[in-house]
Amino acid sequence: MFRVKPNPSQKLSRPARRAVLVVHVIASASWLGLTLGLLALGTTAATTGSAVTVEASVRAMRLFADWLLLPVAFLTLLSGLVLSLGTPWGLARHRWVYTKFWLTLATTTATVFALRPGVNSAVTAVAAGGALPDAGDVLFGPVVSLSAYVFMTVISVLKPWGLTRRGRRLRAPARRTLQDA
Repeated sequence: MFRVKPNPSQKLSRPARRAVLVVHVIASASWLGLTLGLLALGTTAATTGSAVTVEASVRAMRLFADWLLLPVAFLTLLSGLVLSLGTPWGLARHRWVYTKFWLTLATTTATVFALRPGVNSAVTAVAAGGALPDAGDVLFGPVVSLSAYVFMTVISVLKPWGLTRRGRRLRAPARRTLQDA
């Protein structure tokens, strides 16, 4: 099998690539861990009979969602973009990279527009002395997010599906150059 030489326009040096990769893995693992924490807190809020425990759980979820989740999500997205654009993997050359990018963008968007508002409405209702309005508000987001993050982790390890059409087009001239040499 032929090895394709990296594109000279991709400027990340090996130490820079490794540093960004470490940041990306740490941010991604943090996002996964935060989501597991949110799921545990949401499950506790949805299944306990204690109003105090429900309130403590949803307030902790709000703390995670407001202060930790978005910075970690954006760091994951940014470091993934830097890696894909600064290395031979490319953003649209391999299906697994392309899939991870769109799933990361979708889950980040869902965090902003669905998970955080759901958690905030649950906190508002419980803080006003009411019951948890809907268990789905505190469970649905973490379950969907966790599923997406586990899937992205699996495809990061297995790297399935091969090249995109663009990736095949870009690889063809490089292979011809190697065969001519």
